[in-house]
Amino acid sequence: MSTRTTAPEDRYTAQPFVPERGGLSALREAAAGCRGCPLHRDATQTVFGAGSADARVMLVGEQPGDQEDRQGRPFVGPAGRLLDKALTEAGIDPGDAYVTNAVKHFKFTQAEPRKRRIHKAPTLRETAACGPWLAAELALVRPELIVVLGATAGKALLGSSFRVGRVRGTVLEEEIHGRRERLVPTVHPSAVLRADDRETAYRGLVADLNVAARALG
Repeated sequence: MSTRTTAPEDRYTAQPFVPERGGLSALREAAAGCRGCPLHRDATQTVFGAGSADARVMLVGEQPGDQEDRQGRPFVGPAGRLLDKALTEAGIDPGDAYVTNAVKHFKFTQAEPRKRRIHKAPTLRETAACGPWLAAELALVRPELIVVLGATAGKALLGSSFRVGRVRGTVLEEEIHGRRERLVPTVHPSAVLRADDRETAYRGLVADLNVAARALG
C-alpha cells in the first residue's frame, strides 16, 4: 500500500529552503527553488530582494506585481517608479536602499489565459510561510531603518493587529526576528496609484518618507 507523502508547499514554511550560510547571492539562488507554499506553482519565478547588503534602509512591500513577476526584480512596475520618485523627493537615494517584499511570489487571479493577471492579496498563512526569507534578509542587511510599505508588510513584521493608518509616519521601535529594529510605516505606493485624489495621497507618502529620512539622519 502506497503512503502519500506531503508536498513541501503543504507545510507552508520556507524554512527548509533557506541556506544556513552565505550572503545575499546565496539566499537569492536558494529562493529561486522555493516551494514553501503553493504560490510558486502559478508564478513565473521567485522575485527576491535587490540592493546592497550595506544598505542603511530596507523597504518592505507586499508581494511582486505583474511586471516584477515577469522581470524577476522587485518594484520595477508603476508602483516602483512612483516609490523611487517619492524617495528622491524625500532625500533618500533609491540606489542606497534594499528593496524586498514580504511574499516573494506573485499571487493573482486570471479570468482566462492571455487575459490580464489581477493582483490578489496574500493570506496571513502565505505571508508567514515566506517569513524565513525576510528574516534572513534582515539578518544579513542589518538596516538602520525599515520602511514598511502597506498593511501586508506591516502584518508580516509586526503581527496581525497592525493597522497602517494608526501608525503611518511615525518611528516605531520593535523586536523583529530577535533584533531591535526601527521602522517607519507608510502606505504602499500602489495605494497611491489607486487613490481618487492621487496628488494628496502622493504628498502623504512623501511626508512619511521625510520622517524616515530624518530618522536616518
